[in-house]
Amino acid sequence: VQLQASGGGVVQAGESLRLSCAASGRTLRGVAVGWFRQAPGKEREFVAASSRTGGGTLYADSAKGRFTISRDNTKNTVYLQLNSLKPEDTAVYYCAADASIITSSLRNGAAWDYWGQGTQVTVSS
Repeated sequence: VQLQASGGGVVQAGESLRLSCAASGRTLRGVAVGWFRQAPGKEREFVAASSRTGGGTLYADSAKGRFTISRDNTKNTVYLQLNSLKPEDTAVYYCAADASIITSSLRNGAAWDYWGQGTQVTVSS
């Protein structure tokens, strides 16, 4: 699976962005998809994930109530809607995919097989 992330940009606090992750090479049906982020000088952290069935979603505490992960299987694309952005959300955001990951491993970046190249989100105060 090849993943291409896009949609990042520079916004002010309180504004919104929608990140996209387009997949090629295979369908995303039956594949878990997720978003992680890495801020300068910090480790990569889990943001959100959608299970292999697409019926379950998981969010980091920092993302709950503000971010929404969704997928459009007809476009083979995953989205991350970012609302009420804060300066601490500034990071490079990466999408990930895996066809065999189990639910208990969704927060573990090392468990994911496929990664996109990342898209920069910068939130100014």
